[in-house]
Formats: sequence, C-alpha cells, structure tokens
Amino acid sequence: MTPLRGKRALVTGGGRGIGRAIAAALTGQGAEVIVLGRSRAPLDEAVAAGHATRAIACDVTDRPAFLAALHDAGDLDIFVSNAGHAETAPLKRMDAALFDRMIALNLTAVFDGIHAVLPGMVARGTGRIVSVASTAGLTGYPYVSAYCAAKHGVVGLTRALAKEVATSGVTVNCVCPGFTETDLVAGSIDTIVAQTGRSPEAALADLTKTMPIGRLIKPEEVAAAVLWLVSDAAAAVTGLALPVAGGEI
Repeated sequence: MTPLRGKRALVTGGGRGIGRAIAAALTGQGAEVIVLGRSRAPLDEAVAAGHATRAIACDVTDRPAFLAALHDAGDLDIFVSNAGHAETAPLKRMDAALFDRMIALNLTAVFDGIHAVLPGMVARGTGRIVSVASTAGLTGYPYVSAYCAAKHGVVGLTRALAKEVATSGVTVNCVCPGFTETDLVAGSIDTIVAQTGRSPEAALADLTKTMPIGRLIKPEEVAAAVLWLVSDAAAAVTGLALPVAGGEI
C-alpha cells in the first residue's frame, strides 16, 4: 500500500539519523521525498539507497540559501523540520555565541521553514507540518540549557500555530524523541567518556537510566510516529507534542 503516493515531502537533516529514517519511511509509503542537509555525501547516499528521490545541500541557518532551496523544492504536502544539534556547557561557562547557535539551528530555522511552506499549504487547503523537537522541549536537562530553550520554543510554536490554522486543513505537530541511536547521542557519549573517564557502556547507562524502556530509542520508532502524524488517520490531530521516549515523559 502507498497511501502517500502523489504527496511531496521535504525532510531537513535528512541525510542521517532520525531524518534519514523519516525519509525512508515516507518513501516507503509512496511519497516523493526531498532530503535537505549541510553535507552532500549522506544526502546522495540516501537517494542512492532509495530513501529519497532528490537531495538539496543547504545549511538551514543560512536563511537566504534555505529559503531559496525551499522555493526550488516546489509545493510541499509534508514538511518535516528535523535538522538540529546540541552543544553542552554549564550556563556559567556558556557564551552568547553558543546560545545563539543553538537558537538559530534548533528554533529559528524551524520557524523559517514553516513560515516559507505554510502559505502554500493553507492556499491548497491541506498540509502536514511535523517538527522533530525532543524531550528537551518538555523537560530540562543539565548542561544543555540553550538546546532545551530552543526545543521548548519549537513545542510552543507548534501549539500556537496549530490553533491559528486549525480550520485550514493543515495540521502542525511535533515529535519529542528521548535519547536516540544517532550521531548526536554518540557524540554525547564520547563527551561523557572524555570528561569523566568512564567507559562508553557506563556513559550509555547514565543516559538511559531515566528511561523505563531501558534502552535508546531507534530512529525508525520516531519515523513511525511521524508517519502517523502525516497520515489521513491523524487529520484531527494538531498541536500535539508526542513523546517517543520509552516512558521517560
């Protein structure tokens, strides 16, 4: 079955991790999927693997380039804002540049993308917008306060915009993954090992100790949640911040 046949989707940060899994899932349901990201090689790999039909190399924090890329992508039925990254530092050692980087990538770029694609969706009377936030948008974690601030912003943006366009045929939702098997979490484990001298296994156990499921989330599990949110079955679901976190939230 291909319930998304005829739909065009764009996934930011679509070359690896959660974004790659979402692109593959959408493609598997028949959508024409464009993956967008900073690094050309993983994007081309996604296309070569059949997980997407087209790749656009672009930095979402470069506003003119990002908006030009979205215009070049054409009318979208599904927009998944997934690009993101976390930098760690206690607030007392955090400078304004780090904070600004986290807001620019994890929140401002989400706004820019939605702001660009929303008018066309509203005009056509249909559309699905899904942002990949984080459990960091629903609770706090030490040493990533800038990232938490940005992801809380994504959740707030989602909830407010969903009400603004509730009668338009466009739904606006976000998924909030817990610690997931991605390069981002692998980097966090490396940081813990470097700073504490603990083993990678002990660092992983530290990350998952608050997750009742007792393991990292799989990217495909996040993608499955996104698939539901963009489906016709979820036409009445909007303004949702859906945790995919093994019971943590």
